[in-house]
Amino acid sequence: MSTKAKKSSQISLKQQLVKLFSDLPLKSYNYKQVCGKLGIQDKNQRSNVQTMLELLCTENILLDENRGTYRLNPEAQIHFAPVSPILTGTVDMKQTGKAYIISPDSTEDVFVSSNNVNHALDGDIVKVQLFPKRSGRKMEGEIIEIIERKRTKFVGILSIGNRMAFLTPDDQRVPVDIMIMPEDIGKAVNGVKAIAEITDWPEKSNNPFGRIVHVLGKPGDNEVEIQSILVQNDFPLSFEENTLKQVENIKDTIPKEEINKRRDFRNTFTITIDPEDAKDFDDAISLLELPNGHFEVGIHIADVSWYVPFGSAVDKEAYERGTSIYLVDRVVPMLPERLSNHLCSLRPGEDKLCFSAVFEMDMTGKVFAEWFGKTIIHSDIRFNYEEVQVIIEGGEHLRKSEIMKLHSIASSLRGIRFEKGAINFRSREIKFVLGEDGIPIKAVVKEQKESNHLVEEFMLLANRKVAEWASLVHAKKTKDGSPFVYRIHDEPSPERLQNFSEFLIKLGYKLETTSRKRISSSLNSLLDGIAGKAEENMIETIAVRTMAKAVYSPDNIGHYGLGFQHYTHFTSPIRRYPDLMVHRLLHLYLSKAVADISYNELAEACKHCSEMEKKAAEAERESVKYKQVEYMAERLGDSFSGVVSGVSKWGIFVEIDEIKAEGLVRMSNLSHDFFYLDEENYSVIGSRTGKIIRLGDSVSVLLKAVDISKKQMDLVLVSHISQGKEELVPVKSSGSGKSGFSSGKSTQRNQRHQGNRGSKRR
Repeated sequence: MSTKAKKSSQISLKQQLVKLFSDLPLKSYNYKQVCGKLGIQDKNQRSNVQTMLELLCTENILLDENRGTYRLNPEAQIHFAPVSPILTGTVDMKQTGKAYIISPDSTEDVFVSSNNVNHALDGDIVKVQLFPKRSGRKMEGEIIEIIERKRTKFVGILSIGNRMAFLTPDDQRVPVDIMIMPEDIGKAVNGVKAIAEITDWPEKSNNPFGRIVHVLGKPGDNEVEIQSILVQNDFPLSFEENTLKQVENIKDTIPKEEINKRRDFRNTFTITIDPEDAKDFDDAISLLELPNGHFEVGIHIADVSWYVPFGSAVDKEAYERGTSIYLVDRVVPMLPERLSNHLCSLRPGEDKLCFSAVFEMDMTGKVFAEWFGKTIIHSDIRFNYEEVQVIIEGGEHLRKSEIMKLHSIASSLRGIRFEKGAINFRSREIKFVLGEDGIPIKAVVKEQKESNHLVEEFMLLANRKVAEWASLVHAKKTKDGSPFVYRIHDEPSPERLQNFSEFLIKLGYKLETTSRKRISSSLNSLLDGIAGKAEENMIETIAVRTMAKAVYSPDNIGHYGLGFQHYTHFTSPIRRYPDLMVHRLLHLYLSKAVADISYNELAEACKHCSEMEKKAAEAERESVKYKQVEYMAERLGDSFSGVVSGVSKWGIFVEIDEIKAEGLVRMSNLSHDFFYLDEENYSVIGSRTGKIIRLGDSVSVLLKAVDISKKQMDLVLVSHISQGKEELVPVKSSGSGKSGFSSGKSTQRNQRHQGNRGSKRR
């Protein structure tokens, strides 16, 4: 590189760094976080970032706060070039056809009107030309190039006309129909649900052209709808033939020479604890009381890497899938069933190969020694969570002593974690009891109890300690460390926290945002304070969305939500590909083998796995929505209690308490008054009566209509509780408008500053 080119490169990097810190003047970053924000992965470029950060400190533009953590100097005189008028980013499409472009080069999402989308679709990577910024207006632009299509195949309902057919996509973020010529329909018939592939989109055409590639069947059929959810989220409907053949050739028996290489835990008390209907047992826990009064606790994880060689057909398909998907009525596994439910699954009474994390501990959760390596185990008992919960609550069992000791240690670990700043989000799930036809006949809200916490804390311990070993112990033994897969969770942005805090104030709550410790402590107090209240689920949902999203990365910035400086995913390789990557890397580094690991390839794999995890979560949510609406379809005309979960110009969204399903009370079906949206105060107000219906208010509603294919419900407001007083609401006889789960117009659910990219997955 010439001297001139080097100088140009340095100026560009300097401008990027100054802009990053200027946009968030109260935020502090270390150099790894800076590289992550700027998308810099090359080792030389990362070294340049560190050099430039130090240079900016000497120029008094940045302050080195503490051991390599930098923030903007408030007294700095800054002069740098404006943001490039062309940005690259990802399309976040709304059902109205407008879009937002999410770009790593901008701290603000770019708004694009439907007239300026120019054939881009949700998830596409595009270039956007920015318009001149107008005072008080959001950043706007026009899409000028589609760099990469996210997908070209879409699920929808086929309508066949005399001259042409069209497919209306199920995904409401695809605001156009796909035109199908007669010769491209195949054997599909009118009204079926099918998959269409876009083949052409002429520049002057409002709609793309495509062809039918697969017919799923009749809309509303359980199998058809579940398959639609999978296809819509880019998951295959079956395994490749080569993958299945390779799995069938794996021997059931474990070679004696392999057993001799491993630490033997077959005579140590070992159990698994999983949901009652689980078949893939990833993890087991062993307990041995030591002569010194301490305990040896083993966290034993299925050694999938022994059965799945890197680069094999099974491995390649597992990578593409990225994760197992847990739908309401089935599991779509990352690995074929023979591996996930049999060979790798830690079933009781069978010798199984594992990769283990073993700790010498006392009852307070203090760790005195640790060991990582390959093992062989023999699980004594297969418990489910309910059985262990009964024991914890006083029930008798032959192994009660061991269960209670594990429970005590786990409780200590949990207490320590929250003392150090972990955030206590409560996980609630809807579980359905299904009939033979797959239709739900009962729904219950599942909550995490002590038995869940017992398993969780030991899995968190193993994940944390493996990451610490890779980041601290192993890295110190090598010149520049070796790349590893971390599970990272960044701090929430000050803007999102401020907006969340202002939202809470309007509901009568307060959040301290002055420091990291105060944020976590205040948030935990808030979550405790709203427990059991009508607004609990709504506030917790928005709190989760306020947080950054946990992802996989070779750059360790810690896990904010858990309060860990080092964290990875080691404990579920049957159902998560990153865990399999961690097993391979850990074994490689423990065996001190010569490692030629490409940082860039690892970063790309982490990005892919993060994306597939997001798609799996969306598929799981869609599955639950489908079953919720299917369940409610049998309850037309019934009344339900609920809470106002969103407000919009179309009406108010209500989450029904019994099943945590959301429907819309349309403005046209509210009482005899004209209601208008007060977006700033998350409410609708009657212009004649002054009646106010706020986010979080308790209501009673009547189920008026259900659209199963769209997963939408129409509700009518029966009564509204305000300040503890219930008021009956007169109902209009008719009305028309938009309704459903996914309007996208909801003030609560469409707060872009609160984000829709959060996740409870740790």
